[in-house]
Amino acid sequence: MRHSQHGASYMSIMFLIIFSAIMLKVLIGVIPAYLDDRLIDQMITDELLANQKVAPAKFRSNMDNRFTMNNIRDLKFDDIAKVSNTDGLKVVKSYEVRKNFLMNIDLVITFEKSFDQKSVQAGQ
Repeated sequence: MRHSQHGASYMSIMFLIIFSAIMLKVLIGVIPAYLDDRLIDQMITDELLANQKVAPAKFRSNMDNRFTMNNIRDLKFDDIAKVSNTDGLKVVKSYEVRKNFLMNIDLVITFEKSFDQKSVQAGQ
């Protein structure tokens, strides 16, 4: 009596390994950018809460210091955010991060968010 085999073949195991390796490479490229963005959002919120009446130039200077302290060296605050002082301090953050994936294929991650000093203080 013959029994048919059950389970994964060598080809399906190979495809699973290749797929897992590709997903791991994507995660290794994407996760640090998302962690940095969450840290930047928290730093902007903290700075808006800490300084009630601050000039945009002083705010940018404080954010540059926070970037240095938190080891964010590949981004400059002036390059990723615009600070204005119309009816309270407003910060508009908009930037993209490009990570090399394979040869000439890049992963592009775009981050955009607006902060308003009045809404940040009201949400506290």
